[in-house]
Amino acid sequence: MISRREYLRQLSILAAGSTLPPEAFAAVKDRKIGVQLYTIRGEIAKDAIGSIRKVAQLGFQEVENFGYNGKFYGMAAPAFRTLLAETGLSAPSGHYLLNNIRNGWEKAVEDAAAIGQQYMVLAFLMPNERKTADDYKKVADLLNKAGEICQKAGIQLGYHNHDFEFKQIGDTLPFNILMGQTDPSLVKAELDLYWAVKAGQPPLEIFRKYPGRIALWHVKDMDGTDKKQFTEVGNGTIDFISIFKAHKKSGLKHFFVEQDVCPGSPFDSIAQSIAHIRSKLLKYI
Repeated sequence: MISRREYLRQLSILAAGSTLPPEAFAAVKDRKIGVQLYTIRGEIAKDAIGSIRKVAQLGFQEVENFGYNGKFYGMAAPAFRTLLAETGLSAPSGHYLLNNIRNGWEKAVEDAAAIGQQYMVLAFLMPNERKTADDYKKVADLLNKAGEICQKAGIQLGYHNHDFEFKQIGDTLPFNILMGQTDPSLVKAELDLYWAVKAGQPPLEIFRKYPGRIALWHVKDMDGTDKKQFTEVGNGTIDFISIFKAHKKSGLKHFFVEQDVCPGSPFDSIAQSIAHIRSKLLKYI
C-alpha cells in the first residue's frame, strides 16, 4: 500500500499541474474514475494486456468492457479476472449488442458475473434494428427478458444512447419508448452525455424525467466548432459542473471517460480527461 504522501504526489502528476482544494482529495478517494476501453481499441488490438496495464498506470480504477465475443480481449473470464486483480482495476460494466442478447446471453451473463461486472449494457442498435417505433418496442421487450436473466445473476441491465434515440419517430422519441416500455427495476440507462447534448437533450432534463434511473454516464466532451467533434473532458463546451452536481437526481453509480476519436494517442487524451475530472469535477460528487 502506498503512503498518503506518495498518493498525493502521484495525484499531483496526474492533475497536470492543477491546484486541488483539500476537499477534492476526499472526493478522489471516494469516487472511482472509469474509462470505456473502446477509447483505446486500436491499442488493445495490438497489446490488450499492456494497454490495460497502462490504463491503470494513468490512475483509472475502473474499466468498462466492449467487444465481448465469448472472451474478453482474447482472454477467458478467469484470466481476465486475474489481470484486473493484478492491475488493481475492476470492471463494473460492459457493452454488448443485440446479437449477444439473442445468442448465448446466459453464457455472457455467467462470464460477466465471473469477472465482477455489476452492469451489462446494450451499447448500440444497428440501423436495421431501429427503423420504426415498433422496432424500439421489440427492443424494449427483449431488454425486459434479458434484464430478468441478469437480475437472477445479481447484474443490472442497461441501455446506452447515441443521438438517434432522440430523433422523433411519429409523436415520440425512441429513448422514451425504451424507457417507458421497460421495467425500471430491470433496465437502467447509461447516458452518453455527449450524444444527448448533441441531440439537443439537456442531461439535467433527462435526470428530471427519469430520476434515479440514469445509473451510468459516459463522460465525453464536445468541441466548440460547427462540427461538434469529440474532445478531451474540459476542452469543450459541455457544462459538466452542473451535470456532476445533479448526480443524485440521476442515480449515478459509475461513470466512464470515453472519447470515440482522439487527435493523437488515446492515452494522452484520457490522461488529460482524468486530470480535469480530478481537479475540477470530483468535488461535486
